[in-house]
Amino acid sequence: LLYRSHRDFFETQFKLPEKRKGIILTMTSSSVAWIAAAVWTAWASVSTTSAFGTPSLPARKVVNNGMSFGGARSIYTSISLSMSAVPATSTTTNTDEISAENPLRVLIAGAGVGGLALANSLSKHDHISVTVLERTDEFKRFGGPIQLASNALRIIEEMDADVSKKIMKKFTFTGDKENGIKDGIRDEWYAKFDLAGPAESRSMPYTGVIERPDLQQIYLDALPKGVVKNGDGVVGYSTASDGTIKAKMESGTEVDGDVLIGADGIWSSVRATMRNEPVRGDESGVSYSGYTVFAGELNYDSFDNGQVGYKVYIGPGQYFVITDIGNGRYQWYAFLARAPGSGETEEKPDGSSLFLQNIFTGWSKDIHHILKATKENEIEQRDLYDRPPSVIKPWTDGNVALLGDAVHAMMPNLGQGGCQAIEDAFVIVEELEGITSKKEIAEKLKRYRNRRLIRSAAVQGLSRFASDIIIRGFDTPAKIVLKDGIQFENFNYAGIVTKMLQPILPLFFIIQFNFLYEGWRNKTAIDLVATIGFLTVGGLILFLGAGFLGEAGVVGAGGAVGLEALFGTEGLGFLSGFEGFSGFL
Repeated sequence: LLYRSHRDFFETQFKLPEKRKGIILTMTSSSVAWIAAAVWTAWASVSTTSAFGTPSLPARKVVNNGMSFGGARSIYTSISLSMSAVPATSTTTNTDEISAENPLRVLIAGAGVGGLALANSLSKHDHISVTVLERTDEFKRFGGPIQLASNALRIIEEMDADVSKKIMKKFTFTGDKENGIKDGIRDEWYAKFDLAGPAESRSMPYTGVIERPDLQQIYLDALPKGVVKNGDGVVGYSTASDGTIKAKMESGTEVDGDVLIGADGIWSSVRATMRNEPVRGDESGVSYSGYTVFAGELNYDSFDNGQVGYKVYIGPGQYFVITDIGNGRYQWYAFLARAPGSGETEEKPDGSSLFLQNIFTGWSKDIHHILKATKENEIEQRDLYDRPPSVIKPWTDGNVALLGDAVHAMMPNLGQGGCQAIEDAFVIVEELEGITSKKEIAEKLKRYRNRRLIRSAAVQGLSRFASDIIIRGFDTPAKIVLKDGIQFENFNYAGIVTKMLQPILPLFFIIQFNFLYEGWRNKTAIDLVATIGFLTVGGLILFLGAGFLGEAGVVGAGGAVGLEALFGTEGLGFLSGFEGFSGFL
C-alpha cells in the first residue's frame, strides 16, 4: 500500500527494477519484525535468485519457464522452481571425482537431532564418508521431551523407515487429542487446534512427543561405529587452496573434509567463523526474546489424561502450558516477560513452585495443582533466545553450510525447532546424495539454502508471533454474565479484542498447520495461498491488537515504526546508516 503512494521514493532511494518492486507492510508489534522479515526474505529470494542457484544479476531475467502452478496433492497454489541437477564440468580431474574409492568427506559439527539425522542418512551412501564432531565426552541422558510434528515424522519415514519404527515405539501422540488455548482465569476453552485434520488429509503421522535422550539414542544406534567422535568440539574452520575444509578443534588439531555442516546450535562456532562475528554477545546476531521460561517435568495423574494433548492457559502478561508426554508423565511451562538474567536477580526465597503459584494467583486450579505436585529439583528456568531470519547474512561459505539452530533458532511455541532442523537435514541429503564431483559442492549447498530460506524464515516469524501475541496481546476475554442481572467482566480494550479474536484464531491455526504439513519437501519457493492467508488473518489480528501491542516498544516517538524494529538488524543490515526511512513510514 505504501509502495503505491511512494513509487518515486522507492525508485529514487532503492533503484529497484520494475520486477523487483514489492509491497511493504507496516505493523505495530515486535513480532511483526519477524513476520515482515520472513516476507521480505521471500520477496528478496524470489526476485534476486534464479532457480535455487546463484543470485541473478539485475539485467538477468528472473525464472520464467521454470514456473508451474498447482500440484497433484497440494491444496495450495505454489510457485515451483526448476530443480534440475547441476551438470558436472568437463574439466573434472580424477581427484575431484566422487566414488566409493574416493568418497565425499562430510564433517558435521554437533550431534544434536539435526546433525544425527543428517549423518544417519548420508552414511547409507557408499560414496559419502561421514564424521560427526561432538564436543561432549560422552552421551548422557539429558533434556526433556521434544515435539515431533507431522512434517518431521513424515520426513523421518522418508529418510529411514527403521528409525521411524523405533521412534514410534517410544512415541506419545498428542495430535489425535484435544489441544488448544484455555482462558487461564475462567478455565474455559478459548480456541482449539485441529492437529489431526491436516495430518489425516495427507496420510501423515499425528504430532507427538518423545524424550530427547531416547531420540538421540535411536539415531546413535543406527549409525555405523566410529562415525561420531566425542570429546573435541569444532571452534572454527578454514579453506585450503584446493578446497579442502579444515575444521579447527578445541584441542588445537584440525580435521580435513570436503564439506562442513555447522549443526552446533544457537551459539555456533561455525556460524561465527563464516560471518566473522563473535559466538556470543551483542554482535553475534542472537537476540534475547524478552521471555524467560520455567519448565517442570514430573509423574502426574491428570484428570484429563488420554483426552487432552496440551493446553495453553492465557491471561494478562503471561501464559502457562501443560502437556502430556506419555507414560503417566507431564511437562509444564510458565512463560513470563522478564529482563535477561532474571533467574539470578529475581528472589525466590520459598522456591520456584511457590514463586510461580504467587504469580499465577487467581488462575486455573489445574495450574496450581500441577505446580504443587512438582518438586523443586524437577523445575528449571532458562531465558529464551532466538535469531531473526537470515536474509542478507550467509547460510553457506563455499563448501560450508549451517543447519538448524545455528542459522534459524526460533521460539519454542510451535514446537518446530527440531522439526525444521530435520527438514534442513532432508534437503542437504537430497542435494548431496547425487553428487559426482567435488566441484559441485558449493552450488549444491547454495541450492539447499535457497530451498530452505523462505520456509524456515516463515516458521521463525510464526514462532515469535505466537509468543508476542499471547503474552503482550491476550488478556482475559470480555464476557457478559447474566447472573443477578447483567454483569460485564473485563470490558477493557484488551479484553474486548481478545474476545473478538476468538473466532479468528481457529482459521489462523488451519492456515498455519496446513502450511507446516504441506511444504515439508521444500520444493516450492513460496506458497501463495498460505502467504496471503498469513498476511490477511495475521494482519487482522495485529490490527485489532494494535492498541496494546504498541506497548512492546516498536512504536517510537510520533508513532514512527523504526526499520530495525520492523525487520531486525540482520534482516536489513544493508540499509544501516540510511536516514529518513522512519519519517517516511
